[in-house]
Amino acid sequence: MEKKTCLNCGAPIQGRADKKFCDDQCRNNYNYKQYADNSNFMRRINHRLKKNRNILESLIPSGEDMYKTPKDRLMREGFDFVYFTHTYETKKGSVYHFCYDYGYLALEGDWYLIVRRKES
Repeated sequence: MEKKTCLNCGAPIQGRADKKFCDDQCRNNYNYKQYADNSNFMRRINHRLKKNRNILESLIPSGEDMYKTPKDRLMREGFDFVYFTHTYETKKGSVYHFCYDYGYLALEGDWYLIVRRKES
């Protein structure tokens, strides 16, 4: 009969024939490693989206729903234009990019209009 070894640490396994791990810790470690790469990837993207959202929120003055700012200010704050949650196209064809409830619209001359989504 073939000796089974733990999928995580390689130690010999004793017990049931369908057992794959030597103990609960090895099972947990193995499963964590299997999903860590995908989780870290998603965690980094979510962190980036939240940072973008917070930057947009910080630029709009209190009590206002929009603000105009140059692109270089967004860049200095650490805004990353690659990451956004969704887009919204107006009837006139303007495309807003949103990070959750805050969005931006590219204007002429490297200016951006920052907007807060109104609750519906």
